[in-house]
Amino acid sequence: MTDTQQDAQLHTARTLAEALPYMRRFTGQTFVIKYGGHAMGDAQLADDFARDVVLMKQVGINPVVVHGGGPQIGAMLDRLKIKSSFIDGLRVTDCETVDIVEMVLSGSINKAVVTAINGAGGVAVGISGKDGRLIQARKLQRTTRDPDSNIEKVLDLGFVGEPVSINPTLLQTFAKSDLIPVIAPIGVGEHGETYNINADTAAGKIAATLQAAKLVMLTDIAGVLDGNGELISKMTPERADELTREGVIKGGMIPKLETCLDAVANGVGAAHILDGRLPHVLLLETFTAAGVGTMIAA
Repeated sequence: MTDTQQDAQLHTARTLAEALPYMRRFTGQTFVIKYGGHAMGDAQLADDFARDVVLMKQVGINPVVVHGGGPQIGAMLDRLKIKSSFIDGLRVTDCETVDIVEMVLSGSINKAVVTAINGAGGVAVGISGKDGRLIQARKLQRTTRDPDSNIEKVLDLGFVGEPVSINPTLLQTFAKSDLIPVIAPIGVGEHGETYNINADTAAGKIAATLQAAKLVMLTDIAGVLDGNGELISKMTPERADELTREGVIKGGMIPKLETCLDAVANGVGAAHILDGRLPHVLLLETFTAAGVGTMIAA
């Protein structure tokens, strides 16, 4: 074993030792974790994530994992020579595309996450939002305004949905058992339609429905940054609104932050935006005194 590997193992051991007392304070409570970004594509980070989730379950926390899969969907569509486009960061999903989206999310990605957690000593079960009508959804409506005529037009995103309600019964059953749910963000419509739902949005709605202690969102950046590019460790909803109005928070961070703010406003204890590229980031942020990402709480 090299000195670097020994140092890494020692750091991990210290992290776990520091985290355990904090973790036990949340025994019996629910954490909803949105898993995506670079953390899903790196084998070592995926193993770290799986071990951290299993450890949470072992100390009495109820982790609920909601995963994304945009890059994997894009790769499969390319392999099948199916063209796709995006509007406002959302993939336009026609009949042909939604079948592929469901196949990738509910199939290969979901089972890979389940396998990793099971391999780390947990008992994970993969489901989609269609199982037990877990995520009941409707077609997402978006509009745009023509800059020349100033006429507002409705955008057709196809089978892109938004969650209307979450059926908590299935997840409450998992919470009372040793099982860890791993959820693919596929929703079911009123007439059985399949909808592709943004994983952040699905995780936020699930967290609010379950009145989770924490909503944790893994991203590919350090967290929310201030005007000087420095990480904001803790933020109130009022401060988040102020920074958004000032243009400090912008781009893809806005919808993530809006999801966190909505969850906190609807009863979630705190929301965390973390860099999923950091080893054991779940433990470092949520169970150590200093933390490493951004926490949003009232």
